[in-house]
Amino acid sequence: MTDATTARTVSRRWPLISSVTALLLAVALGGIIALRGNTALEFDTEWMDEILEHRSPLWEVPSRVMDFLGGGWFAFALPAAGIVVLLIARRPWSAGYLALASAASAALVQAIKALYGRPRPSAQLIDLDSGSFPSGHTANAATLAAVVVLLFPRVWAWFIAAAWVVLMLLSRTYLGVHWLSDTLGGVLVGVAVAVIVWAPFAARLQRERTGSVRS
Repeated sequence: MTDATTARTVSRRWPLISSVTALLLAVALGGIIALRGNTALEFDTEWMDEILEHRSPLWEVPSRVMDFLGGGWFAFALPAAGIVVLLIARRPWSAGYLALASAASAALVQAIKALYGRPRPSAQLIDLDSGSFPSGHTANAATLAAVVVLLFPRVWAWFIAAAWVVLMLLSRTYLGVHWLSDTLGGVLVGVAVAVIVWAPFAARLQRERTGSVRS
């Protein structure tokens, strides 16, 4: 194998390798938290102290809006709307990818929540059940953001995706329903799942995006 061939192989595989590593890091983070008795990490408590110090109605309203946008029935409606738009745009492979990535991310989050059973912070503004790690809202946001970037590799897509994830992360910790480490775990899981699901279909999705194939 020539150096050029090796370089191309590594280039094709690095997203998959990186995403698997991110997923393992998320699981490891949950394991570390569990080994510590599911207590808050030092940066968790420092971040929560800052949140509690700056709580006000001004920030609570947008946080509750993000809570609605990232959970409940709207968490299913948003990707469903994206699937419809992609089908109308004659991108069935992209629509299928979005559906599969969203479903896989949601299922994995619930499995990890059940595995670790981390209690939520005590400063909740919204009553939720147990299962704090990882943040499902943040994982959903990260999955959707990664899918958008992969399907629409443009500067505007990167900007919207990053803003969506950061706002969701901030809202979850502001409402006191997640520790910062929960949201970081959610980001890792969401992005990792999106890239892992994307990898087997990358070539076909690329051809569909560029108009080389319509199937």
